[in-house]
Amino acid sequence: MAESTDTGKPGKQLLHLVFGGELSSLEELTFRDLSELDIVGMYPNYATAYEAWKAAAQKTVDNAHMRYFIVHLHRLLDPEHDMSADRERGG
Repeated sequence: MAESTDTGKPGKQLLHLVFGGELSSLEELTFRDLSELDIVGMYPNYATAYEAWKAAAQKTVDNAHMRYFIVHLHRLLDPEHDMSADRERGG
């Protein structure tokens, strides 16, 4: 379902993926075991993705090698999209 704008019309969906995993070292972004990645979920905007990222990261705060990320999938799906519009919408 698309988000609503101030006018009540559906807005453009800005898909975000939240995932994480244990890194093999603190110096690189190489995951220890790809089969153990934690796919937290897909979210329609940055704000909800950020809340999910924050909750997942806080659960693993004692493991220095565990990292969670937010991937802006809408930027991959529509690379010519105006990035300034993303910032205005929090995405």
